[in-house]
This record gives sequence, C-alpha cells and structure tokens, in this order.
Amino acid sequence: MTRAKPVFDEEDTSRIIEMAWEDRTPFEAIEVGFGLDESAVIAFMRRHLKPGSFRLWRKRVSGRVTKHAARRPAGVTRAHCPTQYKPRSRG
Repeated sequence: MTRAKPVFDEEDTSRIIEMAWEDRTPFEAIEVGFGLDESAVIAFMRRHLKPGSFRLWRKRVSGRVTKHAARRPAGVTRAHCPTQYKPRSRG
C-alpha cells in the first residue's frame, strides 16, 4: 500500500523549497512543519526543481552536518542566519 502524497499550496511549496536550500534548516524542521521526512523532501525537491537545480541542491546538502539535527554542532541553536530575516522598510 502506498502513502498518498500530501498536497501543498503554492506558498507551502515555496517555503519547503526555501527551507530545503537553507544550510541551517535541518530536515527534521521540515518534517515537523510539513510532515516530510528526509527521503520525502528529496522526492519533493526532485518533483519541483529543474533537473540541474535538483543536482546542485543534492550536491550541496549531501553530507552537510547542519542538515541533520543530531549531527549539528552544539552551538547551532537556530535554523537561520541572524541577518536572514531583516525587517522590511515601509515606504
């Protein structure tokens, strides 16, 4: 019996891709937020990225310590760079 693939709206799809590309966001955070474990994220990225982009992403995340919560250094406690989410100026 195969599991049904979850269906995500455009906003969630964009956020999952963004989180998968971020160096400091572990696969476990994506699983908590969207219910996709590492293998499901890989399949998701394969479906939603161009082949060349998928290959670049796989090369980038393969073996990256920060993509796995259990392998992260003890000092890494957040999932993003402190300058990543800057306040937007209104004008």
